[in-house]
Amino acid sequence: MLKLGIIGTNWITQQFVEAAAASKEYELTSVYSRHEESGKSFADKNGGQVYTDLDKFFNDGDFEVVYIASPNSLHFAQTLKAIDAGKQIIVEKPIVSNPDEFAQMKAALAEHPEIHVFEAARHIHEHNFRAIRKQLASMETISGATLTYMKYSSRYDEYLAGKDPNVFTTTFSGGALQDLGVYVVYDAVTWFGKPNRVHYYATPLRTGADGKGVAVLGYDGFDVTLNIGKNTNSYLPSEIYGVKDTIVMDNAAELTSVIYHAADGSTKRISEEPDDNPMIAEAKDFATVINDPKNPDNVRHYQTWLHLSEIVNSVLFDLRRKASIVFPADNK
Repeated sequence: MLKLGIIGTNWITQQFVEAAAASKEYELTSVYSRHEESGKSFADKNGGQVYTDLDKFFNDGDFEVVYIASPNSLHFAQTLKAIDAGKQIIVEKPIVSNPDEFAQMKAALAEHPEIHVFEAARHIHEHNFRAIRKQLASMETISGATLTYMKYSSRYDEYLAGKDPNVFTTTFSGGALQDLGVYVVYDAVTWFGKPNRVHYYATPLRTGADGKGVAVLGYDGFDVTLNIGKNTNSYLPSEIYGVKDTIVMDNAAELTSVIYHAADGSTKRISEEPDDNPMIAEAKDFATVINDPKNPDNVRHYQTWLHLSEIVNSVLFDLRRKASIVFPADNK
């Protein structure tokens, strides 16, 4: 069983720790939080030794794998520190803020070939995501897609109250595109490849971050429209268009229900009932690679995931540039 350390004690860390336990592949042993009270509260519930000093966490913590779920802008520096400490690394999306950071991360990995860095883009590891990809391969023509993920954030209440929560500031590389947008960009890049051109029509907040927006990804012969937002809710389904056939998803990130509408008017459910915890599949996949890193299939899977992360990071950066959204991390 892999010994797990975590950075951050928010709700998504709790969900991952529960998924890790359900996978029967990990044991939580070390918890890092800037605040002793929140670290202790998390450890009391889940186990693990608490650290409030990041260097002591890496030097003294008894763990092999670290899950990083800190504010987006901190992912890069903490990932480099984890590589240097010889830890296997799972980073909550978005993995880093921009392509320059990604290139530096890859350079560090090249000096430590035994280390893996995984971006926790959970949905690409689930059965229903792969089922869509399989169905796409059987469709004669792709005419476009509309992918929606808009979900009101409880942190937006804080923003409306005059505060600046991390997720809604450029200081911490936040905004709708960097959070919920990652899912639909992963969808598009995995299913259709890297777009030839991109546009992003963002609705800016007073902080300079985007509260919501519409992105258009251009491909040869068709476009993919992405509707994303963290300051409103949408219940629109997402669709991928053939000519007379269509794939319909209840949600482009959750993928709870996926229906294929054939050209003859018949329908077929291609989705399965998902796990109660949507992070179980990724936890299992990452453990498989870590436990048997030289297996050719595992090498291929890891290289595919890392390359996909790099393309998604590049597309997110290009979309931000189109909307003139600049992070402090871009100027380092």
